[in-house]
This record gives sequence, structure tokens and C-alpha cells, in this order.
Amino acid sequence: MSERKSYKTDLSDEQWALVEPVITAWKAAHPSVSGHQGRYAMREIVNALFYQGRTGCQWALLPHDFPPPGAVKYYFYTWRDDGTDQTIHDLLRWQVREKARREADPSLVVLDTQSVHAEAGVPAQTTGRDAAQKVPGRKRGLAVDVLGLVIAVVVTAASAHENAVGITLLDKVAADTDTVKKALVDQGFKNTVVAHGEKVGIEVEIVERNPAQTGFVPQAKRWIMERAYGILMLHRRLVRDYEHRPRTSESRAYWAMTAVILRRLTGGAAPAWRTA
Repeated sequence: MSERKSYKTDLSDEQWALVEPVITAWKAAHPSVSGHQGRYAMREIVNALFYQGRTGCQWALLPHDFPPPGAVKYYFYTWRDDGTDQTIHDLLRWQVREKARREADPSLVVLDTQSVHAEAGVPAQTTGRDAAQKVPGRKRGLAVDVLGLVIAVVVTAASAHENAVGITLLDKVAADTDTVKKALVDQGFKNTVVAHGEKVGIEVEIVERNPAQTGFVPQAKRWIMERAYGILMLHRRLVRDYEHRPRTSESRAYWAMTAVILRRLTGGAAPAWRTA
């Protein structure tokens, strides 16, 4: 760490201490056939992922004082495919909840979607146009708890109906936890989602807007979702969808929230938008 000037996105010693055990265990479970221990420090690999997520730079434009883009890409895609990205995120999320004197997994979640433009190079077969929001690209669905922590992420073509995203989110939540009993959704979700919730043991409540209200009025508990999306938008790699595969986009969201959670656990300050 002393060999280069630090970036604001770098892990502090305290933050690395929270991530290192998972990475060390992963390395031990994936030994090199030749016995080689690896040329690059794992901490620097994670630093590079946080830097790219926050700044939105291309792989080839990662600063030269990080490990080569090929090495960073190898670990990013490997951890995406074997679920290590979500494992790190979930272990840290449990710590935040326990620090707040809550159970490790929630009993209530909030579901919502966000449509974002896709970059020109994103395959057309994985994108579409959100007819309601007039956005061509992808749709990002989140399930969050009352602390604004991500429980599940789903990325689809923007043309996918809210019901399809909601059903997939409910399936992911039910598969990953056995504690969630209720989900709050807005009026974009229909009775199909409610019926599917019954099948997986989750009561789905459609929170209807008061017709007497005008303008933006935060809805109880559901406003937490707006804050979660706002936090994700501070990570420029998520402002647009640059990824060829939806699963890669999901991984980007997990890494972004991992960075947020690490700051919550250690009391670190988030880099300002204009200086990130």
C-alpha cells in the first residue's frame, strides 16, 4: 500500500480486515495447479474494483498503479460466476444489521425497479425499452430492508414488466433467506406478484398513493428504496449499464453496496461526487 499514492476509494486497513478473511478462504479453496500464490495483492484487486465502480472508467483505463486490467477482470468475473461477490456483500450486510441490533436477515423488504440507459455496445438481445419511463436499456430491480441494505438484485431488459422482475426478486429473496414474511411494492406491481408471494410464503402489499396528494410525497418505509437507488447512483459505473451480461450488472450493484457497507461498519466518509 505504501508503493503508490492512495485513492479515495481504497480500502482502509480496518475495512480490508473485514474483507480479507473471505478472500483468503477463497484463495485457499482455489489453489494454483503450479502452486503459484499469485503475483498481485488481493487488496489491490479489490481496490481496483472499487475505483472502477465509483469512477465508471473502462477496464483499459484503470490507473497503471493498479494490477493489470486482465488480472482485475479475471477475479471480477470469477467472483461473479461463483457467487463470491454476493457472499462478501451478505456477510458484511449481516454485520451492519447486527450492529443495529437487528436479526441477520429481515422480516420485511421493499421491492422496486429502476430503468437505466444501456451503452451502445451492450447486446440488443439483453436490452429493451421501458414503455412507461421511455428509457431504452435495462431494468434494475432491488429488494432492500428497512435499513436500505440490498437483499437481492435482478437486472433484465427495460422492456420486462414489473411483474416479471417482482416475481424473480421474490424467488431470490425466498431462496436466500427464510425470515422475510412481507414485501412492500408500489402500484406498478400487480396481483400476479401478490399471488406469487403467497406461493413462496411472502405477503406482498401494494402500497397505493393517496390520490389527494400532489407532487413527490415520500411513502412510509418505501422511501428507503429511493435512498438506496440514490446511493447506487453515486457509483458512476451504475449510472448507465455498460455490461454485456445482466449478471455482471448485478455484480456491480453488489460491489457498490459492499463499499457503502464497509464505510458504515468502519465510520469512513464517502467520497464526494465531484471528487470521486
